[in-house]
Amino acid sequence: MNDKPATPADKKSTLHPRNPHTGRYDLDALAKASPALAAYLFVNEHGLKTIDFTDNEAVKALNKAILKQQYGISEWDIPKGFLCPPIPGRADYIHYIADVLAGDNGGVVPTGNNVKVLDVGVGANCIYPLIGHKSYGWSFVGSEVDYVAVGSARKIVEANNLGGAIEIRTQSSYEHIFSGIIKPGERFDITMCNPPFHASAKEVNASAQRKWKNLQQDKGAELNFGGRNTELWCEGGEPRFLNKLITESKQFARSCKWFTSLISQKRTLDGCYKSLDYHKAAEVKTITMSQGQKTSRILVWRF
Repeated sequence: MNDKPATPADKKSTLHPRNPHTGRYDLDALAKASPALAAYLFVNEHGLKTIDFTDNEAVKALNKAILKQQYGISEWDIPKGFLCPPIPGRADYIHYIADVLAGDNGGVVPTGNNVKVLDVGVGANCIYPLIGHKSYGWSFVGSEVDYVAVGSARKIVEANNLGGAIEIRTQSSYEHIFSGIIKPGERFDITMCNPPFHASAKEVNASAQRKWKNLQQDKGAELNFGGRNTELWCEGGEPRFLNKLITESKQFARSCKWFTSLISQKRTLDGCYKSLDYHKAAEVKTITMSQGQKTSRILVWRF
């Protein structure tokens, strides 16, 4: 097993080279693509046009504009209270797993609907399948345990006529991840997952309070990106979820070429490495993603 970082790029502090969101947002162009964004634009004290990133509706309007201008997604919305994801970081995950697939394809990123990806916990926003399909033409299955999120994701897929490329499946059991989702004989090139990394609602609120304190805001504990319980926390937090993900992945070793997951907390990695070693993973990679001061990791493995 190889548990060291995969490439020198792991030390980077910027987005993936193929990520189209590396520079400042062209807010005028985005507002032209999606006029509703214009209502949230203002010039800050530095003379720069921006939005209030602590405003849920402003962030959602920005996402709608980015998805429409950059990815041709004309219809996108999420129910109140659900996670509104930062698109640049989500796109990075897609581009890095594209590099993983390229490693088995002579260094060339495979494209087209023959590349099949499973997104564990697709969420109400359906963001990874949208970006992945529009960027590389891949086909996706998105699994989700929250029935409201399932309905929202399916609505997005149908509204953008993507039913032939993206399928949303309901995970009926909180105890399983791949079981009940991957069908007999079905094969995926790669799986992805952005797991809940808090261990309790109390921990989520404490994190939100720290965030607002850092921003010198006085708006209580509401997160500007939202998030339901199943999106933000689970019993045992990230370590327990990852142990379950790795354990169950062994059972589906013949169904998936590669398994991947985001890792928010660096200290989670040691336990993951031990679990992967115990389950005799044939290959393990760790890729570091950075956006500004935020750092996360992608754990990659196969059997």
